[in-house]
Amino acid sequence: MSFDGMFTHAMIQELNTQFQGGRIHKVQQPYDMELVLTIRANRKNHKLLISAHPNFGRLQVTEQVYNNPETPPNFTMVLRKYVEGNIIENIEQYDNDRIIIFHLIRRDELGDESKQQLVVEIMGRHSNIFLLDQDAKIIDAIKHVPMYQNTFRTILPGATYQLPPHQNQINPFKIGENFESDKSLMTPKFLQSQLMGLGKDSAVELAYLIEHSDLKPYQVIQNFTKGFDQPNPTMVQDGEKQAFFAFPYQSVAGEQTHFESLSVLLTTYYVEKSKHDYVRQVGNAIIQVVEKNLTHQHKRLDNLNQDLVKSSKADTFRLKGELLTTFLYQIEKGQNEVTLNNYYDNDEPITISLDPSLTPSQNMQKYYHKYNKLRAAIDHIEKQKLDAENEIQYLESVQTQIEMAEPNELADIRDELVEQGYIRKQKQDNKKRSKNDSAKPREFESSAGNRILVGRNNKQNDQLTMRTAHKDHYWFHTKDIPGSHVILETSNPTDEEIVEAAELAAAYSKYRHASNVPVDYTQVKHVKKPNGGKPGFVNYFEQKTVFVTPK
Repeated sequence: MSFDGMFTHAMIQELNTQFQGGRIHKVQQPYDMELVLTIRANRKNHKLLISAHPNFGRLQVTEQVYNNPETPPNFTMVLRKYVEGNIIENIEQYDNDRIIIFHLIRRDELGDESKQQLVVEIMGRHSNIFLLDQDAKIIDAIKHVPMYQNTFRTILPGATYQLPPHQNQINPFKIGENFESDKSLMTPKFLQSQLMGLGKDSAVELAYLIEHSDLKPYQVIQNFTKGFDQPNPTMVQDGEKQAFFAFPYQSVAGEQTHFESLSVLLTTYYVEKSKHDYVRQVGNAIIQVVEKNLTHQHKRLDNLNQDLVKSSKADTFRLKGELLTTFLYQIEKGQNEVTLNNYYDNDEPITISLDPSLTPSQNMQKYYHKYNKLRAAIDHIEKQKLDAENEIQYLESVQTQIEMAEPNELADIRDELVEQGYIRKQKQDNKKRSKNDSAKPREFESSAGNRILVGRNNKQNDQLTMRTAHKDHYWFHTKDIPGSHVILETSNPTDEEIVEAAELAAAYSKYRHASNVPVDYTQVKHVKKPNGGKPGFVNYFEQKTVFVTPK
């Protein structure tokens, strides 16, 4: 189901149980439309994620580590000024809509008490977060909307907060006997039009329950709503389709997994779905740099290939020069052309153009000069082609790492691009980051109990392979495909371990969604770093190849 009004009802109860009376200790805004509040409650610190993301809007307790942006957004600074230190009096839902209101108690420097509200509207692309004073004036909002964009209400500091337009729907938690009793009308679409906060999945479930029950529709709805007061957080997997519910829905088929809380359920559901979007938010600048340079290098390579075709005439000029040298005695000054037997092609006649103003010897030298010029150009083009191909290979490896990265790993990739000259060094880059700021290699365990380490970026690949790994341990990498370096920490691997390490190498490569991926492996001592090679680039020898499907 979606994070509809029904699920919001259940989540509000969970959050009130955990945070009512708690103190807001810290405010973060790691992404454009998301807040993380650190709340001290029941003698423990907890992190509450409040997301107004158009696709992943929700509230939940989270254990994820978030990095603060280098410059805090204005909304963060406002919340730190007005909200840090506030007590959460309670959390409520407006009717059964996806509007959540945090009632806060604030004390000023003199100890005087005042009240504020943090209002969260989870409404797709119209989602927003507001901070209101005790007179319902907007102190600030995470997204400003001027009057010309929204004629119903102005969303700017100083304006009076207004609730979104009312839809004249019934709160299903307050349903009564006067609700429509004709079962033939109880389609999902009808139920959504009549009941507030009813998502598509909940409407389908209600229609199913009403159809298969002898009770009147309002009684079925009353029984249905009781399930949200005693939730049993459930994930349903049907093939590749995944859905979450406050409790199991009878109309939904698939394998069920139950969780200890709604927050844990949402963490499991959203962890992969939101990661790619977070990476694009945090790493948008470096993504654009990589894509721009890749486009440039591909265009450069195309131009070089065209130049190579033009320069392919070099051998023709050499041939003509040699023939003129051989038959120089047959040529006289003033001729426009001469036809000679090509002894390289069974004496087939070949006509050679001549400059009548030049002597036969000068015409011969002219063809050799053209040949030498084109030959030098070919050598230069070949070197430029190799350089462009290496650049493309490197940038594709960085692109692959960005696609697989966690948001907090992007700083290391950016540092690498700064060092390689793709990104201009900024003042903040002079601040040295601690080694602890960098993520460690991904770590797995083989079936035989040996560690398998997987590099997260090119610099870490170099560190892992060239400095950390034991020379007799085994190194894995996808064959001619951008990907991570993988180290299997044993000098005597089993066949099963080789396949396991190869599957990881394939899984952390550009071809991670393919099948039958070729992976080379050899001992670390056979892997060498060429002088001047870009990060992550190595040469290796005495390798074997295994074909695997990524896991």
